[in-house]
Amino acid sequence: MKHNKTRGIICIIISAFCFALMNVFVRLAGDLPSVQKSFFRNFIALIFSSVMLMRTEEKFRFEKKNLPYLFLRAFFGTVGILGNYYAIDHLVLADATMLNKLSPFFAVIFSYFILKERVRPLQAFSVAAAFLGALFIIKPTGISFSAASLVGLLGGMGAGIAYTFVRLLSKRGERSAFIVFAFSAFSCAVTLPFLVFDYHPMELWQVLSLIGAGLAATGGQFSVTAAYSYAPAREISVFDYTQILFAAMLGFLLFGELPDVFSVLGYAIIIAVAVFMFLSGKKNS
Repeated sequence: MKHNKTRGIICIIISAFCFALMNVFVRLAGDLPSVQKSFFRNFIALIFSSVMLMRTEEKFRFEKKNLPYLFLRAFFGTVGILGNYYAIDHLVLADATMLNKLSPFFAVIFSYFILKERVRPLQAFSVAAAFLGALFIIKPTGISFSAASLVGLLGGMGAGIAYTFVRLLSKRGERSAFIVFAFSAFSCAVTLPFLVFDYHPMELWQVLSLIGAGLAATGGQFSVTAAYSYAPAREISVFDYTQILFAAMLGFLLFGELPDVFSVLGYAIIIAVAVFMFLSGKKNS
């Protein structure tokens, strides 16, 4: 159990870096419809997961008893992606990011209802502290309850619920590669009709940027799926906030963005919470 928790933490940190890298590529892709960006992300993940499944003995076989949960994971995951991309296109980026970073908090909440996992007060406090640190970093500019804000909030909730179903499916013996495949196939099927009617021609650099975004997202998707299969959301979801640290680092290296004093304070809070949770979990085990 101890080794599984450590693996879960490592996987979710890798996932955070991959998703931060994905956001960089999405920015480099320029002004394209969010559905078009989402389709490319999921299509590349679909290719990779299909290849991985073809190399296994089970191929595309799955437990029929898991079909409802596979659908729910794919549905809420798609809601999460579309909600996040819509918010990025229609809100201040900081506001959209903040709404999306609520997903680990939602994962802890819904793990209690769906998985019947007990959330200890110390873990709840740690998640709240990490959320406070995120507020210092992204400094929302007064989110109003507009339609876009609600869609962004829905996206964060969708992602959190999706991660909870990943955990449930892993407990029921479903393979990580098939979970990613089912989600990617569902998302592509849902977004394809919109892409056909609203396709925007792309230049080579935009295609390469979207491919990079898709590859990074695939790495993040496999990593986060593995993470929640190793450990409960209440023990590792707080480490997902390291994505903000990676985003700040990549922003400085690639775009010359310098964090202010409030951002540095947020970094300190998140790092302190991460270290505290790790040491606390190590002591308890």
